[in-house]
Amino acid sequence: MMRATELFHFSPWQRVRRWGTRVRAVLRLDRWFPQIPLALAVAGLGAISVLQALPALQSLIPQLAVITPSRTLTELPVMSDLGAIPALVIGVILLIMALGLVFRSRLSWALTLIISAISLALLLHRFQHLSVAMLIFNGMILVGLLVFRRHFSRSSVAAGTLFASLSIILLMSYAVFGSYVLGAGFSPQIKSLESALYFAVVTMSTVGYGDIVPKSPEARYFVISIIILGITVFATSISAVVVPLINGRMQRLLLGEKRSDWSDHYVLIGDNLFAQNTYRALRRRHLRVLVVARARPEPLWLPEEDLFVGDPTDPAVLRRAGAMRALGVLALRNDDSENAFIVLTAKEMAVPGKTVALVGNQRHLQRLRQTGVDLVIAPEVLGGQLLVESLMGEGFQGDAMLDTIFSTGAKA
Repeated sequence: MMRATELFHFSPWQRVRRWGTRVRAVLRLDRWFPQIPLALAVAGLGAISVLQALPALQSLIPQLAVITPSRTLTELPVMSDLGAIPALVIGVILLIMALGLVFRSRLSWALTLIISAISLALLLHRFQHLSVAMLIFNGMILVGLLVFRRHFSRSSVAAGTLFASLSIILLMSYAVFGSYVLGAGFSPQIKSLESALYFAVVTMSTVGYGDIVPKSPEARYFVISIIILGITVFATSISAVVVPLINGRMQRLLLGEKRSDWSDHYVLIGDNLFAQNTYRALRRRHLRVLVVARARPEPLWLPEEDLFVGDPTDPAVLRRAGAMRALGVLALRNDDSENAFIVLTAKEMAVPGKTVALVGNQRHLQRLRQTGVDLVIAPEVLGGQLLVESLMGEGFQGDAMLDTIFSTGAKA
């Protein structure tokens, strides 16, 4: 008797992928990996940077409290002690960006990549034997961010708002502190933090009343920097908040939902009872399934995240559904000719996974085999065969039954 496992001949690599898919489903890796480990690592790196900067800041804070406005930075006695501030800022930013990584934000990923690279450069600049572990840890985070870059593809309103708030706070701090430190280079001089805050807001908003004017070269260069940074930060912050709000809606309207993160799954095409039962059977075995339908099923019988609306005979739709990274493409529609066309489209695309086609008319079996399909399944033909055998009192033959319901492309 032919065993069901002989219907498909999976390569060792395909078997490993099937096993890996089930392991991911059992451990629910899609919900927490790799974003949670990377977020914890980034948060740890940020915390270490902050803790390393605190001892230097303890000696720096009393000096900052008695800073008086000057014309140039070289007049400041604390310039040699300000090296701890970049490490502190980097640590705080990394702690905030770790929250964005939890939500798989692309913006947080990009900023974390840049900031961790800067942190690595600072470590190399002041390299000591005690910093070897930090160098390795920072390097591993960079490698992890690059390896798992495809997992961070979401445009999140929360992440955009977080980025906008962080950028504005840092820019405002830079503008106020710089205006106060270089206060002697302005006319009239900026002698208080209130005046520095007023000048920073007026300058970054490009209002420029002209009541406070930079006179020294350092003050003028500083004003140029905050004008450029202000325009850049505000424009970028607005786009970071507004674009995610409209991006998802426009993408669904114009292209359908993007499924670039799907891999090692089954692309199931169909919205009938046979397709529904097949979907549930695969999910019970912890296998990932993406259902492609021409229209949204009513009532909806599967989770929204497992549905892709589009024309299954269109190669572009199959590519967006991840057919090139799928374990199999299952054409289970009620129309035999459409199932054949779907299989032909998959073959033309050189889909590496197995192809399956549902057939309702026995006369179409041979034609479907000619498409090169790996497996043709004919359950309705089987039902008629079983009914006749029951009426005639004939015994069921296992091999004949499997040959009736299943027909592999190899027999063509």
